[in-house]
Amino acid sequence: MNEHKGKVFSALAGLLLIGYILAVYWSFEPEQFDVVERAKAQAQEQNAKLVTGYVTTNTLIEVMQTLLDKPGGYLSNDVLPPSVIMDNMPAWEFGVLEMSRDLALSMRKDFSRSQSQSTEHPSLKKAQPKFNISSTAWILPSAEGEYQVGINYLREYQTQIANQAEVGSQFYARADNLRGWLKEAEKRLGSLSQRLSASVGQERINTDLAGDSAALQATSGMEQTIVKTSWWQIDDVFYESRGATWALIHFLKAVEHDFSDVLEKKNAKISLQQIIRELEATQETVWSPMILNGSGFGFVANHSLVMANYISRANAALIELSELLAQG
Repeated sequence: MNEHKGKVFSALAGLLLIGYILAVYWSFEPEQFDVVERAKAQAQEQNAKLVTGYVTTNTLIEVMQTLLDKPGGYLSNDVLPPSVIMDNMPAWEFGVLEMSRDLALSMRKDFSRSQSQSTEHPSLKKAQPKFNISSTAWILPSAEGEYQVGINYLREYQTQIANQAEVGSQFYARADNLRGWLKEAEKRLGSLSQRLSASVGQERINTDLAGDSAALQATSGMEQTIVKTSWWQIDDVFYESRGATWALIHFLKAVEHDFSDVLEKKNAKISLQQIIRELEATQETVWSPMILNGSGFGFVANHSLVMANYISRANAALIELSELLAQG
């Protein structure tokens, strides 16, 4: 009997060890990649030209494909161990997904359309909704299944814009198009910065209607509120920010290539490069075994505040870039 119990215990210990090793391996974040070189390789494979918009489209495809193909695959909707008890990597995936959704929407309603009265591109019209399924959907349909369908539609669009005979399929690199997408990125970064800063708790004055004396809101709000991110969610917000900035770095590098002439004309390329540099600091290796949450000037570090600093600086630079693009 004791021998039987020993074997059962050894088997369980072995399974736990294997699960732990898998969880650690699956938690490694994907490396950054060269967006232009990846696009060139894809264009060569398709025997296509690197036309305007090709790099941006290919980068969105590569980022979404990375979610599905990285070690462990897509983990956010897993219902079995060890991934079901992991939270850092699913949070990272959600950050990547949110940034990808914003770009897919901008491609559908702005980048692929010449004017507001123009029609939507059929492939993008089908692709964009596929990325909006719940990130935790695991069956009928599954999240990764829908995302793969969306990626396939993006590949259709990519092939069509590279085909000189497909004059109805276009990617318009205009300052107003780029500014519209940057505004969406601003909102994402602003939200992440606020949630990261709230790791230590903040007393905030209500500024919802500031700047407009005639502004109204549906219901009255409190003049001051205490905002604090739950201790259980601090690491989730941190890794969601890591994922969002990882994706945004790639998208901005793609935009730098496809909107090169627009940025040169506005003398804004150096501003975009500085934003990328600020965001790259968010991808530095985290040497601590856990995300620490010390007070602002306390003895223990606060990783969330460090991340918030980089994101806030990048967001401020994004706002300046957006204003620069709005100028004649």
